[in-house]
Amino acid sequence: MSLSSALSIAQSALLATSKQTSVVSRNVADASNPDYTRRIAVVTSTAPGARAVEIQRAANELLFRQNLSALSAWSGQSALYNGMDQLELSVNGVDNASSPSTAIAKLQQQLQLYATTPSNQTLGTSVVDAAKQVVNSLNSGTKAIQDFRTQADSQIATAVDDLNSLLGQFQDANKAVISGTRSGTDVSDALDQRDALLKKISEYVPVSTFTRGDNDMVITTKDGTTLFETVPRSVTFAPSAGYSAGTPGNTIYIDNVPVSAGTGDNSADGKLAGLLKLRDGVASTMQSQLDEIARGLVTAFAETAPSQPNAAGLFTWSGAPAIPAAGTLVDGLAGSIGVNAAFDPSAGGNPALLRDGGANGVAYVVNTGGASYSDLLISYGNKLDQPMAFDASAGIAVSSGVSDYAANAIGWFEGVRQQASTNADSKQALAARTAEALSNDTGVNVDQEMSLLLDLEHTYQASAHMMKTVSDMLDALMSAVG
Repeated sequence: MSLSSALSIAQSALLATSKQTSVVSRNVADASNPDYTRRIAVVTSTAPGARAVEIQRAANELLFRQNLSALSAWSGQSALYNGMDQLELSVNGVDNASSPSTAIAKLQQQLQLYATTPSNQTLGTSVVDAAKQVVNSLNSGTKAIQDFRTQADSQIATAVDDLNSLLGQFQDANKAVISGTRSGTDVSDALDQRDALLKKISEYVPVSTFTRGDNDMVITTKDGTTLFETVPRSVTFAPSAGYSAGTPGNTIYIDNVPVSAGTGDNSADGKLAGLLKLRDGVASTMQSQLDEIARGLVTAFAETAPSQPNAAGLFTWSGAPAIPAAGTLVDGLAGSIGVNAAFDPSAGGNPALLRDGGANGVAYVVNTGGASYSDLLISYGNKLDQPMAFDASAGIAVSSGVSDYAANAIGWFEGVRQQASTNADSKQALAARTAEALSNDTGVNVDQEMSLLLDLEHTYQASAHMMKTVSDMLDALMSAVG
């Protein structure tokens, strides 16, 4: 081997070692970056012993896809469960203190007290006050649900804007990957950026990807709707200014294809699906249950008389004096229910009508025992526990009395919320495990990199020593010739 060849080999070795050291140093610097993928400097040799460095990027496509799926599931489930927590407090209060069930239980207690001493009109006033608490619980619960739906609608609009922005950024990153691949330059940074954006996109909708020539990536949703192909597909949504009971929410569209929230009330994939399920599923069902409770109360306290239609009694509504149809949901009834002014002393009414009947005229008077008559009061208390027909579309199909139905509504929500909590915990754990597995396979191990850096230092020293030896030999040769 000539001295010039040996010098060339030593120089290429130093250059290769320098590049390798640069790659390892970059790995160490970004070890804490969850979106950074480890770089590997691969050395290839060419005649006559020269070295070239090719930078490769550690990747595990299978683990990455599993992590995307897990992130999507956790994001959707987290949005769903957190929304349920908020909904529970705003509608039922802490420990269900402001729930209709609690208020109805207090109303029953006041009815029982009044029935024991029907001549005491102070107790009658207490029944009316308890009825007002029931009405307030239903009215405020309805408002809280509609405010919640409006808030969820606003969050959907924000999420759609964020998703469109991420898709625009993804387009720029994808162009950089394609351009670098075609020119043969290192595209590791662009690939890292594209993968990081893909993780964020998957938090909004579950995605599937495939890669074409020149590393060009195409994104579709799990159901096959194209989300990105060369250019982003439009994600559109028209938010509503406000909601009333029974009003359906607007649909999210991806490339003019509607986004589905999926089935069930306690599971969601992607933040958009979770918000849709809160707005149009859980919250709407809670509203329907409040409406059914209100309908049951109007029915249970209706005044009856021979040859006369049943008429609204203690509880009245927008359709009074008629009684709502049995077993049929009336949207918004919980928001319109009120205490009949004929019974309310603060409105000039007489609470004794609870004992005697007659709020709808003399035909409805039933008192035959004077001031000690309690049969009507007892019958009202019994009707609260008497099974009646409820609309199955409200999510509770069990036949029960109004008081039990109100308790079942809490049980229904707690069951859905508990399952959503369990699902959130399991999906969070899966997201953490897949992220850890991906990091272990493609991330940076600082100890490993520092060990490699020591090896490169020894290689550099050897190459430098070789160059010095060749240089000394060249100097000796030139001295001998001179």
